[in-house]
Order: sequence, then structure tokens, then C-alpha cells
Amino acid sequence: MSSEPRPAPFRIPEGIFAELAAGGGSAAAVGFLVRAERARRLLLLRTLLDRLGPLSTPLTPAAEAWQALKEAAARAPEPVDRLLLAPATGGWIAHLLRRTHGTATGPPLWAEAGHLCALAAAASLRAGTRTDLEVPLSDGCLALPGLGLARLPDAEPGLTVGHARTDDGRLTLTGPARDGGTRTLTVRPATEPLEGETVPGRGFAPSVGEDLADHGQPYAAWLPLRTLTHSTPTGSVAIPLDDLGPYRDLDDPLPPARLDPDEAEAWQRLFEEAAVLLAEPGGSGPGRFDPAAIGAVVPWGSTSTVPPAPPTVQVSASSGDSFGAMVIARPSSALALAETLVHEFQHSKLAALLHLFPLLDDDRRERYYAPWRADPRHLTGLLHGAYAFTGVAGFWRDRLAAARDDRTGTRDDGAAEPAGYHFALRRLQARLVVRTLLAEGRLTPQGRALVSGLAGTLDGWLRERVPPASLARARTAAALHRTEWRLRNVVPATDPDHPPDSPRFRPDRTPWPDVRTHAFATRPTAPCTGDEHLAAGNPAAALARYADELTADPAEPHTLAGWIVARAALDPGRAARRMLARPELLAPLPSG
Repeated sequence: MSSEPRPAPFRIPEGIFAELAAGGGSAAAVGFLVRAERARRLLLLRTLLDRLGPLSTPLTPAAEAWQALKEAAARAPEPVDRLLLAPATGGWIAHLLRRTHGTATGPPLWAEAGHLCALAAAASLRAGTRTDLEVPLSDGCLALPGLGLARLPDAEPGLTVGHARTDDGRLTLTGPARDGGTRTLTVRPATEPLEGETVPGRGFAPSVGEDLADHGQPYAAWLPLRTLTHSTPTGSVAIPLDDLGPYRDLDDPLPPARLDPDEAEAWQRLFEEAAVLLAEPGGSGPGRFDPAAIGAVVPWGSTSTVPPAPPTVQVSASSGDSFGAMVIARPSSALALAETLVHEFQHSKLAALLHLFPLLDDDRRERYYAPWRADPRHLTGLLHGAYAFTGVAGFWRDRLAAARDDRTGTRDDGAAEPAGYHFALRRLQARLVVRTLLAEGRLTPQGRALVSGLAGTLDGWLRERVPPASLARARTAAALHRTEWRLRNVVPATDPDHPPDSPRFRPDRTPWPDVRTHAFATRPTAPCTGDEHLAAGNPAAALARYADELTADPAEPHTLAGWIVARAALDPGRAARRMLARPELLAPLPSG
């Protein structure tokens, strides 16, 4: 594998761009993005190697480590190529480049640069070549990308220098001990199958010694990288469940945080169920993708199995530096996990497109409404949100179609109602943001083509039939979110002609929880609160409840937003439209 840039320009075929612009993408389109990310990764790696050349280090110099990696690639090009193109490797390269530019911080630079030595050792183990490398140890641990974590017993704490020797797939690691001597361990890490081979067995199967640390059991010198597996018609696919790698997060390095066996098993069961949902036939439109394209799932903390995890995903994130990686807090629902996998992979696809060409001219000023956020966003954030939630809308569109399958004559009203709600809500919200992006006039030609593609997809979906009750709740939830967002964020303009889309923001605004988006997914059977009456389609009862609550605090934003939306539902017209457009100007009486 060479780090030299390719001389030919990278061009995207029109058909592939059209697929991606519509919010979807076939296997061929995703494969193109992967190749584009490969080209970019190698360019960044070449830049990084140039910057690391003069660095003073107690470790093996970067040039020698790179030579060892190239020798491994000559013997086993595909496994080493996958190692260099893994999401965590991209995160490390980007983080270290930011460090050399002075825009990021971390441990001593030589130690972070020494991750290249760990990469070289892992590549050598994959290829079966022989190397001798001085490597960085953290509390006696050496993280081997794509393989796992080697841990010296009774090691000297803190950052130290160790020696790693690899030969025929065997690692011998030596480092300083607490007593002033040295400790040595020898392991033969399991290697992943070559591309095209299948993974035997059910999936999650702890190796000997894997979970013997940090749970009151004997010390484990080797912790292999876990995987999440699912079956396909051609075999099983394994996705890393990375709780060990230092560059598994979005930027700064992290210590290992090994999941306990029950938590890892819960992840496997949930992922299998989510993969089944995503594998349903139906083409390559928005909301559909092959889970094999995921680069890694990174658990956000450890979700205890007792009490059970929440049904929805509380935290998820991804980074353009780490194509295909997803940081996720485990939910209890496979449906919620599948939706999140779609959402985060949409972000990866758009980030890859943004690496190919600029899509908009963004001054990064956070002044726009995003229906899925509590705070104002900049244009790039709007574009990412619109692209991600177009995929999410497509995901729920497929769930709605499955719940009322006309081909088999089956119908599941219990599943159709929430699926119709989420589809209706996300298509409406994404189309609103697409309109903002098109109106701003700051899109490049490629950006305008992409946003127009999203508009075409969403406009078609807006004409599709949704259960009427689900549609009504979706429209109400959308109005509630925008109204509360303006009440909490926007300073009332003294000029009545001041446009509502160019607001001034409160200096004292704080984050607020969006408790209504998921609460309105189903119709309440015995409504009591104002929100429940509104979700049940009874704005008069809701208005009375909100008015009672406002007597104690007439300006409380959550309750006031409900009062305004309920009042507008009871008395639609021009005055209601003005009230919803600029709710921050109103001071309604609690009596209604």
C-alpha cells in the first residue's frame, strides 16, 4: 500500500450523485464513497508522515514504523488496507493533524504519534511478518487497532515505552513494571477473516480470558476486540463493537472501557434484530442500507441491563473523520437502534460528499431553526440534519409500508400508527429545512443539486397517504417544537416588520428537553395532561389544562407553547398564523 497521492482526479459519476442527492444510495454509490474516502485518507496520511518526520521521540521513528507497515501490506494487502482505512485510524490521523496545527490537545505528542507503531504492529500480526518496535504503553496497555488490547501485569502506571516484537502472528510485549523490573507477555491475537470469507458461529462468543478483568475475576493479559455479527445470504458479517481503541470517539483519545459480558450480549441481540429490519427488501432509497457498510459501533458508556435501557437512543454521534463509525448509547428497542444506524450513516455519506467538493458557503453563524434541535444551527448543521432526517423519514416510510402490506393482505394498525407519525413528522421537518437551504442562496451548484434532490424526494413523500390521526399528531408536534424553540431562544423584536426568519437570540438561552416528539407518537387512551389532550385531538381540553398551569407561571415556555398551539387549533385563521409565526411576541392570558 502506498501513501502517494493518485495522479488522476477523482470524479463522481452523474448517476451515483443523483442517487446520493435523493438521500439514498445503492451499494455501488456507497462503494464509490468508500473509494473516495480511501483517496482522501492516504493524502492526509502522507501529510501526517511529513509532519512527524522531524519529531523527537523515544519510540520507533515514524519512517521506520511506516516501512514495517508497508512490508506487511506487501504480504497481506487487503487486511492492512482495511486497517489503515478503519474509522479509528481516520480519527487518529485527523486528531494528530489538528495537534500539529495547534488546534487540539492531548497526551505528549510523541505518544500520540506512536500510535503509528501500534498500527504497524497490528499490520504485522495480520500479515505474519516480523518487526521490532518501540511502542507507547498506557498503564502497561498496548491497543492494537482492529485486534484488541494487550496488558502487562503489574505494569508501571502512566505513560511508558515498551517493546513489541511480532513474528508469524505472535506478539511478545515487554515493558517496565511497578517494582522497577520488566514484565513480558506473549499472545497470538485472533485475526479476522479475509474479505469474502465468512465468520463462523452465531456471532458474539467471548474468547478465553476476554472478560476476566474489572469484574472481580482473574487478570486478563489479552482483551480481543468484540464484534457485532449478523447473517446474510452469503455468510455472516462482523462489525467492530469498539470499547477498547483510544481513537474510537469523535476526537480526543479515550482510555479503554470494557463492557461487561451481559452488556456485550445485549448489544449483540439488539444488533441482530436491527440488522433484520434493515435487511428487508425494497431497493436502495433513503432509509435503506446494508449494515455491512458500518465501520464500527462505539458504545456511549455502559448501559446497565438492570434496570433496562430506555426505549429510545439517548445519545448518538458520528464524525466525518471516521467514515462509517457511530457512537451510540444502547437503547432497549431494536427499532430505535435501526433508526439510529440509518441516521448516523446518512451523516457519514454526506460528510464523504463534503470531502469531494463544497456544497455551501457557510459563515458558521448559528441563526437557523432546526426542528430536531433545541438551539440555533448554522447552514452546515442544517444540511446535515436535512440529509439525516430524510433518511430517517424513509426508514419510517418502510416501516409504515410493512405494517400495511397490500401484497400479503396483512395489516398491523398498532405498528402503522407510530410509523405513520414518525414518517409524517420527519418528512415535514426535513422539507422545512430544505426550503430554508434553498432560500438562503448560498449553495454551490453541487449543493443546490443535492438539496433539490432532497426536495424532490420529500415532495413526493408529502403526497403519500398517512393514517389521519398520525398525520394530525405529527403536525401538532411540529408546531409545538417550533413554538417552544422560539419562546426559549428568540428575543421579541420591537420592529413589527422584522422578519421572523432573521431573529435575535436570547443571551440567557439554555438547553431544553424535547419531550413531545416521542410522546406524540401514539394516541393517549386516557388523557390527563394538556399535552395528552392535544395528542388525543382535543385542543379545548388541552387549552383549559394549559391555562390552569399558566396561572402559576404565565411565561413558562413549555406550557405556553402548548397553550398557543391549542388556541390556534381552536381558532384557525390569519391571527392564528401570526401567533404561530412569532409566538415570542405574545402574552396570552391564562384564562384563554
